[in-house]
Amino acid sequence: MRPETLVRDHTIYACVMGSRAFGLATDGSDTDRRGVFLAPTPLFWLFDKPPTHIDGPLEEQFSWELERFCELALRANPNILECLHSPLVEHVDDTGRELLALREAFLSRQAFETFTRYALGQRKKLEADVRSHGAPRWKHAMHLLRLLTSARDLLRSGHLTIDVGDGREALLEVKRGEVPWPEVESRMTRLAREAEEAVHHSPLPAEPDRRRVEDFLIRVRRVSALQPGPYDEGVQGVVDARGVGQR
Repeated sequence: MRPETLVRDHTIYACVMGSRAFGLATDGSDTDRRGVFLAPTPLFWLFDKPPTHIDGPLEEQFSWELERFCELALRANPNILECLHSPLVEHVDDTGRELLALREAFLSRQAFETFTRYALGQRKKLEADVRSHGAPRWKHAMHLLRLLTSARDLLRSGHLTIDVGDGREALLEVKRGEVPWPEVESRMTRLAREAEEAVHHSPLPAEPDRRRVEDFLIRVRRVSALQPGPYDEGVQGVVDARGVGQR
């Protein structure tokens, strides 16, 4: 099965991410699309497994196979967790709605480590830009402040909200280079400190609910295995007549 066919015919959830989802879009902003597809179970019975992710077929479009998406979300990957909480959903089917209903199962205090580790790496890149060019990439500085704010608020409240709301103008001032770099650095340091303080009293559990997510994944794989398709004409009759795992 071609990758574009997997995206076209088997996407369970698709959303817009980036500046548009964050409430930071301007006239020139791109439309970044992200999605999750469910590869038909019989494809996993072949030697050549279905892809874990697909770039395209549209510009600025990227999709993950459901299992890979869940794996990354359980690791508290910031990009994946934010994708689950986009306010701009373009497509969702019944399986996608089940995935969205699991959003809280993926959240844990592990987010402190993953969000702040990613933020530290980005900050080092900005500092290198300042040393080399006298100024950071202001757009990246804006998004780093947004991420740090999101992490702090997640740890404080137990809920992930990615739209910046009333913080929009202050962040766009950073993007336009209207805020001195020392002030931006000070904001980053303060937000990182507040996130560290919040993690000790966070309502989030220490670990994500891996069992709940795994049960969901197994169930949708079983349902997919019983669906008629061109991939398993010989196997389908056995599954329907005798049940999975019987001879």
